[in-house]
Amino acid sequence: MAEPRFLPLPDVATELNVSESQVYHMVRSGELPAIKIGGRGQWRVERARLEQYIEEKYAETAAWVAQNPLNAPDAD
Repeated sequence: MAEPRFLPLPDVATELNVSESQVYHMVRSGELPAIKIGGRGQWRVERARLEQYIEEKYAETAAWVAQNPLNAPDAD
């Protein structure tokens, strides 16, 4: 069975291992692209956008690590 194209916010929270309220904030702030559908305006995140978001976070983290090395040389 194919994975669904769109995920509800609780499923996104599970995928990212964060709280539902954190995902809601990410969506509302525009950090994580999502759409609102249906009469009650339920949020959905496209799986491809979630994967893209994760890849962007890996790149951001790698850049941060490069700029903040764990064993910075001592200044003499």
